[in-house]
Amino acid sequence: MKRRNFIQKSTAATAFLTLGGLSMQSFSEKNTKQITILHTNDVHSHIEPFKNNHYKYPNQGGVARRAILVEEIRKENPNTLLLDAGDIFQGTPYFNFYGGELEFKLMSMLKYDAATIGNHDFDNSIDGLYAQLPHAKFNFISSNYDFKNTILDTHVKPYKVFEKDGIKIGVFGLGIELAGLVDPRMFKETIYLDPVEIAQDMSRILKDDEGCDLVICLSHLGYHYTNDKINDLKLASKTKNIDLIIGGHTHTFLPKPTVTKNSDGENVLVNQVGCYGINVGRVDFYFDSDKNKTSKGKSIIV
Repeated sequence: MKRRNFIQKSTAATAFLTLGGLSMQSFSEKNTKQITILHTNDVHSHIEPFKNNHYKYPNQGGVARRAILVEEIRKENPNTLLLDAGDIFQGTPYFNFYGGELEFKLMSMLKYDAATIGNHDFDNSIDGLYAQLPHAKFNFISSNYDFKNTILDTHVKPYKVFEKDGIKIGVFGLGIELAGLVDPRMFKETIYLDPVEIAQDMSRILKDDEGCDLVICLSHLGYHYTNDKINDLKLASKTKNIDLIIGGHTHTFLPKPTVTKNSDGENVLVNQVGCYGINVGRVDFYFDSDKNKTSKGKSIIV
């Protein structure tokens, strides 16, 4: 299937996904709480929509359109989080000229809640990333990049807990190994930690210590590889307590979240919405009075 047709069909594709063996019918509307997760990945400094005559993405994307879409969904459900899975930087002259300032200012205007760090976010070096942080009115979350010997020390959180309508949502972040992918002079003394081990620790802390009802991983590991490299699907299979993995890096267009199994045989949702701000991912979680949950998800063309 050609990618363009694939994307077009994703607009109408909605999956009703069951977590914990419950059906949607088990949730009465009166007692149900709804949490909406909106997400982007690999926007790569694409501020404006593609031109009408673009060969692949005609008249798609654009931050202004994304802002309207997000605003409409927030009006529909105020209990909404907006997240990004990295590679905010690099890809258009806006980054070359402004160095990331515009991207962070616009994301702040859209009221992003959190983002993780992708490999291209080091393209102006770790110092360049640090220099733009005052323009970001949202949290940066990375659990497996150890920044203690760098200028980013204390400026990036390993995880963040949000609360919406009495539902606690824990978010942690994972980045891809930078060695061999990024010039060492760009990330300096940043230490890469094993993402599976960190994910096991973070999900345990969020579930058991923080008492989160929903655990989300912002991942820039990639959706899937044919080799043994760690990816989102493998991460899901090797961990537990994660409800949703929001991915990036591989520019994978998914019309709806993939349902896979964790190490306990329970369902995990894995989603990624391509690149360049063309799509926004939406996953809705529904909690009954006992905080049992179901979900549905789709990809929305901007």
